[in-house]
Amino acid sequence: MSDRLGATPIAGGTRFEEWAPDASRVEIVLDGDGRVVLLERADPVAGTWVGTADGVGHGDRYRIRLDGGEPLADPASGWQPDGVFGPSAVVDPARFIWHDDGWPGVPLADTVLYEVHVGTFTPAGTLDAAIGELDRLCRLGVTTVELMPLNQFSGARNWGYDGVFWSAVQDTYGGPEALARFVDAAHARGLAVVLDVVYNHLGPEGSVHQRIAPYFTDAVRTPWGAAINVAGPGSDLVRRTIIESACRWITDFHVDGLRVDAVHAFFDPTARPFLAELTTAVHAAGAAAGRTVLVIAESSDNDPRLVRPVADGGLGFDAVWNDDVHHALRVALTGDRRGYYADYAGVEHLAAAFARRWVFDGRYSVARGRTHGQRADDVPFERFVVFTVNHDHIGNTPDGARPPYDDRRRLLAAAAILLSPFTPMLFMGEEYAEPAPFPFFVDHTDPALLEATRRGREQEFRDTWSGHVLDPADPATFAAAVLHPELGEEEPHRTVLAAYTELLALRRRVGVLRGDAQQHVTRHGDAVVVDRRRGRERAMLVLAFGAVPTVLDVDTAGLTIAFDSAARRWGGDGTTSVLDDARLAVGPNTAVLLTTPLP
Repeated sequence: MSDRLGATPIAGGTRFEEWAPDASRVEIVLDGDGRVVLLERADPVAGTWVGTADGVGHGDRYRIRLDGGEPLADPASGWQPDGVFGPSAVVDPARFIWHDDGWPGVPLADTVLYEVHVGTFTPAGTLDAAIGELDRLCRLGVTTVELMPLNQFSGARNWGYDGVFWSAVQDTYGGPEALARFVDAAHARGLAVVLDVVYNHLGPEGSVHQRIAPYFTDAVRTPWGAAINVAGPGSDLVRRTIIESACRWITDFHVDGLRVDAVHAFFDPTARPFLAELTTAVHAAGAAAGRTVLVIAESSDNDPRLVRPVADGGLGFDAVWNDDVHHALRVALTGDRRGYYADYAGVEHLAAAFARRWVFDGRYSVARGRTHGQRADDVPFERFVVFTVNHDHIGNTPDGARPPYDDRRRLLAAAAILLSPFTPMLFMGEEYAEPAPFPFFVDHTDPALLEATRRGREQEFRDTWSGHVLDPADPATFAAAVLHPELGEEEPHRTVLAAYTELLALRRRVGVLRGDAQQHVTRHGDAVVVDRRRGRERAMLVLAFGAVPTVLDVDTAGLTIAFDSAARRWGGDGTTSVLDDARLAVGPNTAVLLTTPLP
């Protein structure tokens, strides 16, 4: 894209286009030789400036200077090799080496996501090191790696949601060239890559945006401060900045999709929804590249407009995260009703979610003090991403501990997600029962900001959680989160890994579990039964909670057991049995999949 904001390599040099609507003079200061390039007004109304620097290319550092003031990094920077306080650098995508010609992407119906935090995925904490883990993900059976945010944040340790340069790949992860190598390596193994992007706010340290242009609006406040300006004066260029960033991941880095963080945090009362513009542009970039590109929303609004087509008045996302399934499942497994779990009734609400996509689809929410959500019966199940856990539900606890499931509950939870009609997502390490926590951690340079972060975490958990709140700035907090995948070769982790692998193999093999099918959901006391039929194919998923064995009155005619989490091969007691064509005996905390004969 030769006309985008920021630095774009061209023949013999680099084109710069910057947005600085209130400046009278805009210069590019080149760090290498001290040259200054004066930009010319391109659009006086929009406030853009354009110029060319000969002999400047990939890796060359530069800053922007307005009206003779302090040189600043570029808000549209694609590379911050010296961190958020250093100069920006030119990125030339022509330097990336690709071997993925003909890569088609992965359609939503086949997608199984695997969420990864690059910094803790390996001891080295880099994208290049993460390449070494891709083969085991292929053996597991996932199809798509979802990388937590990579955009440049302050310091070396962060979840990624404190990024301050939307288009720059974190330098400590390896920078832009490392991301290209990772995506190319994933595609070579048949894995897609989805990138978690944070456009709804900027981190608290290192942002230069508001010193250059009106990227924020005071019209509404968010948990992170002033909202990103997508609807007020100057918002056309804010939208352009974000949309160009989103498309850049698709075109320059061959990424197969985006998970857009906290879409509810955009304040946009306009008749031309920013999010619809975003999804339309990203899908167009994917179509131009000739591959499937998915756009996934993170939202707890339970609003089906998110995943309806733009042509039908929707916002055009391919899928949306579904917290209701997670919350209901966790309450059913643990009885934990603290915090946002207070709204959920366990098995009853898990059955409701399997039947109606969301629990709160126009129901009253005690936690919110109002009716919440809207019915989504017309939306295919695959458009909802579900999980037993994700980074939020682990990390937003005092110590970042993983769910307190024994092996029996762990496999029940896994089957509920992986054999569901929804699009499943695993959180790194859960497939072999990784014991490492995933606490919140930061590496800000400002001591006052660090102290405020510590106090904020302690206040957050004071009323609903007990236990010691880990210091997010302590390097030991970060170090404790590094994975130990070698545990998958030892018991009991090896058996857990084998069970997850089997569940994913069944998901691929039993086609009626996915896509359109007649579905009937019933609740039998502490059990949920999901019965799916398509033609002669049938699959019945039984999720039995509670403390005692039970006999369920269900139609099992023509079905055989394809998976039993209580089988002895998984460390169970082997008590599950089909008693006759109308009765199934199951033990406590057991998942059973019954199917017509498999091919």
